[in-house]
Amino acid sequence: MKKFTTFSLIICLVLLSLSPLSAAGKKEAAPSDQVKLTFMGWGTDAEIDTYRTMIADFEKAYPNVKVEYIVVADNEFDTKLQSMIGAGSPPDVFYCMIDNFMKYTATGNLLNLSQFVNSNEIFERDNVWDQIIDLYRYDGTMLGKGDVYALPKDVSVFPIFYNVDLFKKAGVVPPTKENPWDWNDYLAAARKLTSGSGENKVYGSGAYSLESAVWSNGAEFIDQETLSTVLIDEPAFVEALQWMADLRLVHQVVPTIAESGSLNDYDRFKQGKLAMVGAGTWSLGDFWQNCDFTFDVMNWPVSPRTGKSEIWFGSAGLSVSSKTKHPQEAFNLAAYLAFYEDSQRTAYQKGQAIPMLKDMAYNEFATLDKDPAHKDVLFDVLMNHTRVASQSKTFTQDWFAEFNANVASVFDGSETARSFTQRMKPRLQALLDESIELSKEFSL
Repeated sequence: MKKFTTFSLIICLVLLSLSPLSAAGKKEAAPSDQVKLTFMGWGTDAEIDTYRTMIADFEKAYPNVKVEYIVVADNEFDTKLQSMIGAGSPPDVFYCMIDNFMKYTATGNLLNLSQFVNSNEIFERDNVWDQIIDLYRYDGTMLGKGDVYALPKDVSVFPIFYNVDLFKKAGVVPPTKENPWDWNDYLAAARKLTSGSGENKVYGSGAYSLESAVWSNGAEFIDQETLSTVLIDEPAFVEALQWMADLRLVHQVVPTIAESGSLNDYDRFKQGKLAMVGAGTWSLGDFWQNCDFTFDVMNWPVSPRTGKSEIWFGSAGLSVSSKTKHPQEAFNLAAYLAFYEDSQRTAYQKGQAIPMLKDMAYNEFATLDKDPAHKDVLFDVLMNHTRVASQSKTFTQDWFAEFNANVASVFDGSETARSFTQRMKPRLQALLDESIELSKEFSL
């Protein structure tokens, strides 16, 4: 997000927080009265159909509540939401991406849901993964601490998907939880899996996850204690970034920049021309429909330096507006869409997400007769190897956007990781400092 856009968003949010047009806590409708809620989100056609079904089921369960479902294209969602916020008429329930979560919370636009989470009729708190509830906590300073201000719309982990048929053809034995790969094992396998030329070219690996390489190697983008110091020039960070780049530049097991421009890693994997690719579990439905080969999942390799493997996990939030006239009903809708058994079952059966209800994940989903065979890997990744991305913990993400906008110079060989990180650190630090100063102007 550009600096001007970030500032404009925050000003817009503050104006709404001061607006007297509506407020949570106004007189609730009697149980027999009709309640109208608005819910705004985005999604694929399949996801939209799923949500329409879930909303219809919710209205049957709560016959005094009617829901208007507003669908907005994902690239227009933030603009639409800001417009509704500025007009003083935000939707009662809406998607909230984690990178915007602190801004919306700090500016007073999200309802505190803690009392509802701890006692509700929709789900049992102990049956939900702790990681995804804690993700939407905020104490005014740190993400992951304090009260709950959103429910998870879904949870996705980002493992490595691999083509089982290509592995067998190349004689590559995949790693296991007991015998994980390290970076050297991964490279050796990628070399064996890379073959052919021209239209028949098969690459062993897609672009490696930057976050996994950095974190697994014991490095950080910014310090995790105060979130105030950029650390990209530390040796462990430089080593991880250069190792990633060398997979393409030196070892040639990753498609070239030009090749990736004409056919991205995701589609290349579906066509059977890429043996390993990092992808989210939201890809399952697409892979079920479009992969004519057997696929499975593995954890990211451990770093030889640390013996550890880490990767991010993703989630979009379901927030309730602090201005809703019907906080209980709005929470019920958000909780129903997030955790109701039928909605969870529909989501995993369509390959949109893994269940957020632990008993359903370990039983129904784990035994589903569809790839991947080792679904337990997904649970292991979520429980033992995931963390929240550093940029999601800062008030604004301009510093991280600046890094991403320029790191291609390392991946195309224009400069080394060391040169890049030394050059970029002052620019990133200045942007992070601005984020910190801006955050001080807002408190819960």
